[in-house]
Amino acid sequence: MNGSFKNILVGGIVLVAIVAFVFWQTKDPTVDFQASMPGEDNRQAGNLVQEIINIGEHFNFFEHSAPEMNGTWPRFRGENFDNIVGEKQNLKDSWTADEPEVLWSVELGEGHAGPAIYKGMVYLLDYDEEKREDALRCFSFADGKEIWRRSYEIHVKRNHGMSRTVPAVTEEHVVTIGPRCQVMCVDRLTGDLTWGLDMLSEYDTEIPQWYTAQCPLIDGDKVILAPGGRAIMIAVDIHSGKVLWEAPNEMQWKMSHSSIMPMTLNGRKMYVYSAAGGVCGVAADGPDEGQILWQSNAWNHSVVAPSPVVFDDGRIFLTAGYGAGSMMIKVVPDGNKFNVEVLTEYSPKDGLACEQQTPVIWEGHMFGILPKDGGANRNQLVCVHPDDVQKVVWTSGKTTRFGLGPYLIADGKMYILSDDGTLTMIKPDTKQYIQLAQKKIMDGHDAWAPLAIADGRLLMRDSKTMVCLDIGK
Repeated sequence: MNGSFKNILVGGIVLVAIVAFVFWQTKDPTVDFQASMPGEDNRQAGNLVQEIINIGEHFNFFEHSAPEMNGTWPRFRGENFDNIVGEKQNLKDSWTADEPEVLWSVELGEGHAGPAIYKGMVYLLDYDEEKREDALRCFSFADGKEIWRRSYEIHVKRNHGMSRTVPAVTEEHVVTIGPRCQVMCVDRLTGDLTWGLDMLSEYDTEIPQWYTAQCPLIDGDKVILAPGGRAIMIAVDIHSGKVLWEAPNEMQWKMSHSSIMPMTLNGRKMYVYSAAGGVCGVAADGPDEGQILWQSNAWNHSVVAPSPVVFDDGRIFLTAGYGAGSMMIKVVPDGNKFNVEVLTEYSPKDGLACEQQTPVIWEGHMFGILPKDGGANRNQLVCVHPDDVQKVVWTSGKTTRFGLGPYLIADGKMYILSDDGTLTMIKPDTKQYIQLAQKKIMDGHDAWAPLAIADGRLLMRDSKTMVCLDIGK
């Protein structure tokens, strides 16, 4: 190769490189990109893939019936919102090697949704992965056979389970909230669709991380919901689905995993909600019904699962996981207004705090399971007095830890479910931990769903199976 040709070749290569460099510098690399809308990548930060959702469009009847029974566990935390069974159950004080007996079991879609019980029928919101459907399933409490199913197609990706809520049930209706914030109301006996409400499209609700865990509240003829988005709380007529009032969300708080709790202070009825961003009370009656009576952003955390624990004197105990710890506030009447005082706030290792379950009040004390960041007492059941929630009266001990499992009280006995499906029965004493019995019931995992008791029977589940136990004498 002669020298002149070499020079021409080198010059050509240099020229091509210069042209390519100029093109690379001036070309807009995003010109052919399509903008990604919030939520279209299936992240939980916003709406998921946009789709047409026909709430309650499918129905199946399985030709089974349920004998009527007396007991009810009609909603999240029971009849009185305290996780205590009010009706006498006549429950066993201990268990033999063969007890408690598993009367029946049902396989479910992966999730942590708890059951409701009403006069011999069990209602559970499930997710069918094969059909990609939210499904309200109605079972016979007597034998576990499915009676009917009301469902609708919706895409939900597995994210530590899908369904997480407990239905609310009355003599006439059942109301559910699905993982992606769709509300459905059906006839309790027949499963006929009454109405549906999509909070995503109607209120610009942002789906919480790990999907919706808020349970619906029925108060008389009203369904009370906390969408976040453009309304922090709304009331819906249970018979027609008509929105009766909306409390505007000027604070721009978001839907949390917590549920609305009723409260009465100085004769004034209100609804208390621990949102992602703050806590508020909304008027439940009177000429200002639906208006925010008080609010505080002193309690401001992005992940809140436990519901507010309300005391008669205006105190409200707030707690959450992921380092949030706890706070005790007090709502103080001031003429026609209400003021909010922060009484105490502390980290999860310095007193009672809970990550997933809501503490229960018994004989003037509070019981709850400490979160995984609760220090040396992590995952233990502890007892405190509300006047000094940082002073632990007793713990279940380092050899008795429960994880994130649920608990409730019936007939002076407390039932606690561990993550691995072990059921423990204790006497809820205010001076010491007293264990009465313990039995591993299931070999599953993530047994986090709320428990339900009626007619001497206990319903519990892990992530994929629900069982009915005979715990009566």
